[in-house]
Amino acid sequence: MNTITNAELLNPAKNQTPIGPEMIGAEILVKALHAEGVEYVWGYPGGSVLFIYDEIFKQDKFEHILVRHEQAAVHAADGYARATGNVGVALVTSGPGVTNAVTGIATAYMDSIPMVIITGNVPTHAIGEDAFQECDTVGITRPIVKHNFLVKDPADLALTLKKAFHIARTGRPGPVVVDIPKDVSFQKAHFNYPAEINMRSYNPVVKGHSGQVRKAVSMLMEAERPFIYTGGGVILSDAAPELKAFADLLGYPVTNTLMGLGGFPGTDPHFLGMLGMHGTYEANMTMQHCDVLIAIGARFDDRVIGNPAHFTSVPRKIIHIDIDPSVISKRVKVDVPIVGDLKAVLIEMTEILKSAGPRKNQKKVDAWWSQINEWRKKDCLKFDRDSEIVKPQYVVEKVYELTNGDAFVCSDVGQHQMWAAQFYKFDKPRRWINSGGLGTMGVGLPYAMGIKKAFPDSEVVTITGEGSIQMCIQELSTCKQYDTPIKIISLNNRYLGMVRQWQELTYNKRYSSSYMDSLPDFVKLAESFGHVGMRIEKKSDVEPALREAFKMKDRTVFMDFQTDPTENVWPMVQAGKGITEMLLGSEEL
Repeated sequence: MNTITNAELLNPAKNQTPIGPEMIGAEILVKALHAEGVEYVWGYPGGSVLFIYDEIFKQDKFEHILVRHEQAAVHAADGYARATGNVGVALVTSGPGVTNAVTGIATAYMDSIPMVIITGNVPTHAIGEDAFQECDTVGITRPIVKHNFLVKDPADLALTLKKAFHIARTGRPGPVVVDIPKDVSFQKAHFNYPAEINMRSYNPVVKGHSGQVRKAVSMLMEAERPFIYTGGGVILSDAAPELKAFADLLGYPVTNTLMGLGGFPGTDPHFLGMLGMHGTYEANMTMQHCDVLIAIGARFDDRVIGNPAHFTSVPRKIIHIDIDPSVISKRVKVDVPIVGDLKAVLIEMTEILKSAGPRKNQKKVDAWWSQINEWRKKDCLKFDRDSEIVKPQYVVEKVYELTNGDAFVCSDVGQHQMWAAQFYKFDKPRRWINSGGLGTMGVGLPYAMGIKKAFPDSEVVTITGEGSIQMCIQELSTCKQYDTPIKIISLNNRYLGMVRQWQELTYNKRYSSSYMDSLPDFVKLAESFGHVGMRIEKKSDVEPALREAFKMKDRTVFMDFQTDPTENVWPMVQAGKGITEMLLGSEEL
């Protein structure tokens, strides 16, 4: 089997004759993955990557998982990366392998997920000649990656891979594509893998500007109506403990974006729930009426603040902390920008607060909490609990109850995603795995596969809909082959639910192509893949079915819940409206 010696990891000095062993490019690639501690590679073979697959066959340091579609390979690696914080790795062939992977790459890019995607290409001499299964991988992926490389010389391969992993995991994380022509995979070069790397043109700022940090703390100490607004950056920087210590010390209200759920405990009394288009009444009202807002690893996107003109119509001071300077003041002008790693900045701010003494603003803050608690009295997440028809919110509540809030919960995109975000209280980071920025249907099942490989003893649940699940349903075959027993909870309302909801509210109930008219028998379909299928039609059967499913630790279980097709997600901020202009239910239409 292939092994790596300490000598092979040394970075040779400039102009020194290479000391590493000579090997083909495919073996260099495999050795580099070993050096990076890669556990799993999700992929699908093809002609341009067969030398790579041959070398994978010869080693036992990582497991390759054969998916049924290249999109799922990238999604599974993405799910693994989101749940572990490690770099996810996918491998696809040239041409359609690359184009099939594009959706997965774009999904990871929008949510800043650290990944390395290895793509095959036609031989270097055939590039640009419309060869069989050729496409311009670098050109196609350039807008949806943090960086990409085309390796034309096997001697450059090891260093390029070191750069790729370094770029993917540092600063604001993101996917990096390494495109390897077929001849590079079989030509020989010396393997010398750098132990460390220093890139002059890439040097992310980690420590925040001390003057700006002190200015921000002073502003927070004087705030009368403060609010702590946090996003996915808290998760990505593993700063959840630091955020908790910071928020506890201040005693200020906290909200999470969809991508930030779990970054602050969902059961904490300071937590006001998710904000934005389908956020809670109290979170949105607090966001709009605060006088000092601190944004931590969030980007003021359109689903959070609604109409920017409405949001900026109320004067407030804004502090914005992010490792990526390009997002600061991109959509909303801020008063105190701080560029740096959230963990480091929060630690510094907390230390300053500890030494600052008693605050003069406490009575004002207490009055602010009284106002917030008045907003909290409005039951904005109410639904008909007496209905005999299965309500999707009820199913999610029962999943939360039966898993003690400790499961890894994946979702696809649509109404079910919002209900999962609203009704499952996430107390831990990296437990809520969904596509936020791109809003990609079909991710839920491959996400769960990636997570289950990383955490085989944990409960991994996918909350999905009958529309989303069909987009990558072939991966049920992968679940069977690689023994990844997950629980699939399909909130089946026979509609593309979020499309139907918008058509009901905005398009005068013209339900154009939103009804799923010819659904499969999901129970039989699951059974045909060797899994367990259940169909649940009555409210009284919801909890017993979930209990039975969760007892089957070694089986994938597909639960097809027949839910109310008329149910909508509330609250809702319609397009063009401000975040306080919420619809709280159908009675407001």
